[in-house]
Amino acid sequence: MKYLLVIFTGLLMMSCKDTSSIEVGNKTTMTVDTVFDAGDVVKGEVVTAKFVITNTGEYPLVIGEVKGSCSCTVAEYPEYPIQAGQSGKILAHVNTEKVGAGTLNKSVRIVANTTPSITQVVVRANVIRR
Repeated sequence: MKYLLVIFTGLLMMSCKDTSSIEVGNKTTMTVDTVFDAGDVVKGEVVTAKFVITNTGEYPLVIGEVKGSCSCTVAEYPEYPIQAGQSGKILAHVNTEKVGAGTLNKSVRIVANTTPSITQVVVRANVIRR
């Protein structure tokens, strides 16, 4: 009886395996323009920077995290794998309400299964008062 329980448990665990999962251990490469220049913006505007990322490697590109350098920068990114040769986009929204007038440089860190694993992009603008 004990052996049947072990066999049943093993079969149950094997049947729950997700065969559609991506092998994250495989590294790929990507290209992205690393600077978005919004030009002149009025203090209080939200700047939306669009970064197009292209998977230039052989394996699916899996983005693990995209994080802004401060609380005024929020990013959106594809939560699905980007296949080899395909592109996706990262949107970085920078709220200029609480930043000073003048040059704005906010970085966004992208963590993915790439070599190197961390890529940094920058949102630039010239913030002017109303």
